Amino acid sequence: MYTLPKSVSRLITELSRLPGIGPKTASRLAFYLIRNPGNDVTALGEALLELKSSLVYCDACHNVSDSNPCSICADPQRDSTTLCVVEEPLDVLAIERSRSFNGKYHVLGGRLSPLDGISADSLQLADLPQRIQADGFTEVIIATNHNVEGEATAMYVQKIIASTKVKVTRIASGLPQGGDLEYADEVTLARALEGRRST
Repeated sequence: MYTLPKSVSRLITELSRLPGIGPKTASRLAFYLIRNPGNDVTALGEALLELKSSLVYCDACHNVSDSNPCSICADPQRDSTTLCVVEEPLDVLAIERSRSFNGKYHVLGGRLSPLDGISADSLQLADLPQRIQADGFTEVIIATNHNVEGEATAMYVQKIIASTKVKVTRIASGLPQGGDLEYADEVTLARALEGRRST
């Protein structure tokens, strides 16, 4: 019976640990890399090593960066009165792509999920109230996801920053632009109706 070389088997195992990558996709990726020229594989390996050696977390906002403080926290042109609390660095990227927010961020590094063993102690929450007061923010936008864990995280964030007396807002939820009513779930429709506005 044919068995894969150990190096290929190890690569498939490591690739399948990545989110969204199952064993079949990992196998396809592994054999794609095998077929490619050596310098492509070397470049990928160097990029992965550089990722771990040069990446830092910003002390202020906890976003991933190649400098500390990150470019957003260090930018004097950013609105220093508004703070947007997000779950992950990818959320910062999504909001920045929208070009609709010019404030600063606070990256939690996840969301509350007791079933997955993620408690408040696992998140970057301890310094949030002090940061709000020290930096003089007047509004905190909570931009966690609109699911059970995201809502629980949003409520917890509101609770721990209540003593700061800062204005707290939550990103809107409801139907996406161009979405069809027939494909929306009940919760999305309910939120859309609750958040209706005058035309």
